[in-house]
Amino acid sequence: MGSSQNMFDPMTTSSILNQIKNITEMGVEIGIVIGGGNIFRGIKAKELGLQRANADYMGMLATIMNGIALKDFLANLKIKSKIYSSLTISNIIKGYNRDSMLSRLSDGNVVIFVGGTGNPFFTTDSGAALRAIEMNADILIKATKVDGVYDKDPVLYPDAKKYETLSFNEAITNNLKVMDISAFDLCKENNMNIQVCNVFTPNALENIVLGIPTGTYIWNDVKSC
Repeated sequence: MGSSQNMFDPMTTSSILNQIKNITEMGVEIGIVIGGGNIFRGIKAKELGLQRANADYMGMLATIMNGIALKDFLANLKIKSKIYSSLTISNIIKGYNRDSMLSRLSDGNVVIFVGGTGNPFFTTDSGAALRAIEMNADILIKATKVDGVYDKDPVLYPDAKKYETLSFNEAITNNLKVMDISAFDLCKENNMNIQVCNVFTPNALENIVLGIPTGTYIWNDVKSC
């Protein structure tokens, strides 16, 4: 969406797609868990007079719309992709199957995950943590609008300190809002390290793949970093 009022901002979309294209050309296997905030945010349920569960389902449907669009955008760049949904819409998109997903991934497809976890009251963060673990990812990249994790809100506090690296235990002890707590716990328990970056920073995703410090690296201090 970028700064546009439309669902898809061409410049923002193009920037992200080009990063994905460059990474695929490096031979890196990619899974993308996509949100739906540019269409509908379930968190707005109360102010809209909706039940939270129904609002969350509407948000999941928004991620499916984004996933279908992303598949077409990738096809325009000659990039193969496959969508898997936690919610089945049989005549449009098939349900999630891990064995099929891993096969498609190894065949060079970008795998797109939509529908979150398929359950209300869970954020896309939880969906990302779950899919990263299931696909045996080397790292989970949280591509967001902030260039890392801070000790307090950098928008409100100019003196906010940014962490270059951070352990899961430090994040928990300092009550840092890295991601949804259920997602964070899932990553910690399964040794799924996280890289938080600003997706709008040029080449951010490529730099992470190349091992260039970008954003904040969050690791499990139970094992070696």
